[in-house]
Amino acid sequence: MTRLPIVQIDAFADRAFTGNPAAVMPLHAWLADEVLQSIAAENNLSETAFLVKDASGATDYELRWFTPAAEVALCGHATLASGHFLLAADPALNRVTFQTRQAGVLAVERAGTGYDLALPAWAPHPKPMPEIVAALGLDPASESLWYEAGYALVVARDAAQVRALVPDQAALARCGKLVAIVTAAGDDTDVISRVFTPYYDIPEDPVTGSAHAVMTPYWAARLGRDSFTAYQASARGGYVGCRLEGDRVVLSGQCVTVLEGAFLI
Repeated sequence: MTRLPIVQIDAFADRAFTGNPAAVMPLHAWLADEVLQSIAAENNLSETAFLVKDASGATDYELRWFTPAAEVALCGHATLASGHFLLAADPALNRVTFQTRQAGVLAVERAGTGYDLALPAWAPHPKPMPEIVAALGLDPASESLWYEAGYALVVARDAAQVRALVPDQAALARCGKLVAIVTAAGDDTDVISRVFTPYYDIPEDPVTGSAHAVMTPYWAARLGRDSFTAYQASARGGYVGCRLEGDRVVLSGQCVTVLEGAFLI
């Protein structure tokens, strides 16, 4: 029997039971993909992040993310949680970098009482998406935009409409490999959103870093400024600071470690 360390961390959270929980599992070497997927399914969280030291020395760690159903191209909250895990273990360390397979090099660094997470800026482009809009229950939507990694950004009338939304999850799942983002101008923050991903076995994601990598270029242009505050209005909820810096999106947030243990296989 092998014992693998596991930590569960609430990301984009200033206290336990808020934000988005992620499992972080450091490994000595990569396990078979089917084992990684089985572990993520057993954890049954939005994402499980797996870390292996980068033998090339180009970055500090290699990083991969799995939902209960599939590996994903980018996961912001589990990257933030991974940075928290590593930086909390070494107070002398201020920044950690990750090599990923589909999203390039990512970085997490200390920022006040929390962290800054640098992600690629995934600017969406306008695209009609009647099936997705209808499945979300927003027909008609103010705008609909698409980013080719499988992100639909649908703009609602106002914050109240975002909060009241009850999507048709089965219809949304039939739309295929998709992260569906609904957003509007916020009420107590500049921007509000919710995110639905039934394809990945996550009907509603609590707080989604990659969705903010898509939203930030859109809202920076619409608001006419490069930084703003955002709230993802899931049942758990989470606040995200958003900043556009050239071809990068910098997200700020806090993390809380809620579980430490061992996974036995």
